[in-house]
Amino acid sequence: MTEIKAPEFPESIADGEIAAWHVQVGESVRRDQVLVDIETDKVVLEVVAPADGKLTEILKQEGDTVLAEEVLAHFTAGDVSDDTPAPAPASEDSGTQAKAEEKPAEMAVEKADAETANDNAEAVVSPAARKIADENKIDVTRIEGTGKGGRVTKEDVLKAVAALEQQPAPVTPRAVPVAANEPAAGDRIERRVPMTRLRASVARRLVEAQQTAAMLTTFNEVDMTAIMELRKLYKDAFEKAHGGTRLGFMSFFVRASVEALKRFPAVNASIDGSDIVYHGYQDVGVAISSPRGLVVPVLRDADSLTLAEIEDQIREYGQKAQENKLAIDDMTGGTFTVSNGGTFGSLLSTPILNPPQTGILGMHKIQDRPMAVNGEVKIRPMMYLALSYDHRLIDGQEAVRFLVTIKELLEEPAKILLDI
Repeated sequence: MTEIKAPEFPESIADGEIAAWHVQVGESVRRDQVLVDIETDKVVLEVVAPADGKLTEILKQEGDTVLAEEVLAHFTAGDVSDDTPAPAPASEDSGTQAKAEEKPAEMAVEKADAETANDNAEAVVSPAARKIADENKIDVTRIEGTGKGGRVTKEDVLKAVAALEQQPAPVTPRAVPVAANEPAAGDRIERRVPMTRLRASVARRLVEAQQTAAMLTTFNEVDMTAIMELRKLYKDAFEKAHGGTRLGFMSFFVRASVEALKRFPAVNASIDGSDIVYHGYQDVGVAISSPRGLVVPVLRDADSLTLAEIEDQIREYGQKAQENKLAIDDMTGGTFTVSNGGTFGSLLSTPILNPPQTGILGMHKIQDRPMAVNGEVKIRPMMYLALSYDHRLIDGQEAVRFLVTIKELLEEPAKILLDI
């Protein structure tokens, strides 16, 4: 018998929570098949089968907190024949299957058809997912499961809850308890949903940033005409030359930020106690929205990346974020962050620092506005820029000059390529 243990967590993560078991006791599995997901403050970790075999005992249930290398289950190795069908969900009546085997073949086929229809009618749901669905009065049969065999996971239900919360709510004045089975017409409904570990971690870090840093924000605006014309002119050629990679705005902003960071190293530095740590490299974090919350994967050595490589990495990170596949290493470190709220329509905002970083650049929506150009009023595609910075390390004039440098590089993108 083999012990299935939680992986060793990085120093920044103290514990995790069992998110979902993909295999039940007695179910045959293949080597490297995912057994269980462990949700931490930053990522979802997968624990896989060490060999062909089956689970004999589950010690930690969904929702339980686990420590590094803590025993989660017991596993027995053994051969699994290639023609062995995938095990069906466990039935409450353990004697039903044995009785079915004693019946004639025709009746067994009818029973199998009935069970298949029943499985289709009632989705296979993890206990944690069903609990959240019941609390929010969501019909799990209407949720498309992304787990093994169409299993509805906790993340699937949380997505459904988030989508439901975006719908207009009733506006009548009286509130009723959530536990009411059938709320009366006109009642205001409240939902109580457990906060994910990632959301709790993000909330804690954001509060910490506001409490520990002397955070200020300076603003400017950039004329996006040059970059938009450049993209329009070379978009097809760029995509063809780089194997389908599309030329977006983020790569220009990352490259402009890197050049500005080289000229103003304090914005690329961090505070460690009473010391200032100046980084001789530019690792740029890119804020990405995921079903579990905001994540900030890092572009390592961004100064050595081409525009195409930046776009490729951002796209890959975006796909990983949607699939909850980001690793700890993907989000560790970072000396500066770029956040693009413009993708959601934000016109102006004050981004919050990502400690221990001392600067974060906020991008916003591109909007046509009348501008004075060479004494004439012209319509230009303009974007507001926001730089939040830690005033303990960065002076106001230095922050303003940093943001102006980014503005100038974006309005004349040739300067980025010519390094001037």
